[in-house]
Amino acid sequence: MKFNPSITKDEIALLPVEEFKERIIVIQTEEDAEKAVRYLSDFEVVGFDTETRPNFRKGSSNKVGLMQISTYEVCFLFRLNIIGIPDSLKDFLLNPAVQKIGLSLKDDFNAIRKRCEIDPLGFIDLQSYVVRFGITDASLQKIYAILFGKKISKGQRLTNWEAEALTINQQKYASLDAWACLLIYEVLYTEETSPAFFPFTESTIIE
Repeated sequence: MKFNPSITKDEIALLPVEEFKERIIVIQTEEDAEKAVRYLSDFEVVGFDTETRPNFRKGSSNKVGLMQISTYEVCFLFRLNIIGIPDSLKDFLLNPAVQKIGLSLKDDFNAIRKRCEIDPLGFIDLQSYVVRFGITDASLQKIYAILFGKKISKGQRLTNWEAEALTINQQKYASLDAWACLLIYEVLYTEETSPAFFPFTESTIIE
């Protein structure tokens, strides 16, 4: 299958908005984190993302406040500003048996290390993965639009991820990003493992 290499903001603006309609579970205790990790550890592939409360003061930054880990049916929102990174979640991030699919993971890892000094394992970064399919856009919104013809709204991105309670809109936004990573990987991996797949390189000629 041939994918469009890029998409413009104007083209995205015309697309219908995607909405996360699956189950959302907010994790605010270490006990619930352990239960969530036990559930997630049974999956081979999950979607991954993080959110950090924006800081508009130059030279300062906040610690990551939320970690989203999603299957196709449910997304867990780990409130790291409340529970930190408990041992169960740390072990999951170090578990190479579960593939965690994210985007721009270097930023996520740097944020995670401000809370816990670890080198996460079993991660695939979509920014580098999409290149072999001839896709040159690197943002989640653009990659998702190219593959699914729908728009991911970024209206909640700069909200307070350390609020006492996350709004429904915040929960849906955060869940959608992790879930979208999983869906993108599913489409591309299915294409990559098909007999007709021919990886794109700089020398590949596209007619």
